Order: sequence, then structure tokens, then C-alpha cells
Amino acid sequence: MAEDLTITTSVNKTEQYISLIPQIEALLFGEPDLVANLANVAAALKEQFRWFWVGFYLVKNNELVLGPFQGPVACTRIGLGKGVCGAAWQRAQTLVVPDVEEFPGHIACSSLSRSEIVLPLFHDGEVVGVLDVDSSELAEFDEVDAKYLGEIVKLIKF
Repeated sequence: MAEDLTITTSVNKTEQYISLIPQIEALLFGEPDLVANLANVAAALKEQFRWFWVGFYLVKNNELVLGPFQGPVACTRIGLGKGVCGAAWQRAQTLVVPDVEEFPGHIACSSLSRSEIVLPLFHDGEVVGVLDVDSSELAEFDEVDAKYLGEIVKLIKF
């Protein structure tokens, strides 16, 4: 198991993901504990990209409940369809939000968050959680992030 990351400082986002994904695979390899794996994925993403907030919410009793994350304190519970996370859960699809102020019903856990991407996590065809990433910059996320973060969340075993 690798416990050090090699941070790629390339300005090319694709190259950064291509370098990071095998390192995340190494972090997850042989580790069966979900919380440990979610924590390491959040830390690896935060360390590589320096985003404002990176973390997971897990479905528990028909709510998204805060899981492992990196960044400032966060909302603890989110209802189905509420905010970007709840909407991604309800729709079972990745949501890229260039300006969170323009997203209807956005939940402002921090006023410093300006853009967001949320990816659903699946187990046996059901959404069991989401990966939530926030940036302090507008329009930080795009189809490149959706593609590679999608590959990363598929590495997580529930």
C-alpha cells in the first residue's frame, strides 16, 4: 500500500488525473475498510488539486450523512433533492455547477464555495452516496473532471 503521493504540478488537468488515478488504486488496494478508503481518496484529491472542499456523503436512513472529507466543517445531513448533493443523489447523475449561486436550492455550507461537482456513488445499481467537490473559483469543474472523478469513484468498493 502506497501512503505517499507524487503530486503532479502540470497545468494540464488530464495529466494530473492520469498521474493520480494509479496512486489512488494503490491506496485502495487490499484495504477493505470503506471509511479508510473514502478518507484517503478525499485526501488525495485535496492534496493534488488544492480544491476548497472534497468529501463524501453516504445514504443513511433516506438522508445523505457527512462522511470522510478534507476542508472546513460541512453540512452534516442533506435531504433527497436538496442542494447539489441531494439533486445528484435523486437524479443518479453527475452534476457540474459552474456558479453555485445560480443553482436553485443550493445549500451554502460555506460562502467561500463558488463552484461544485457532485458524483453519485453506486452499489448494485443504487446510489449509496456522493462525492462532493467544491472550489473557491467559479467554473472550476468541467467534463474532464466529470470523466476522471467518475473513474475514481468506480474504484471505491461498497
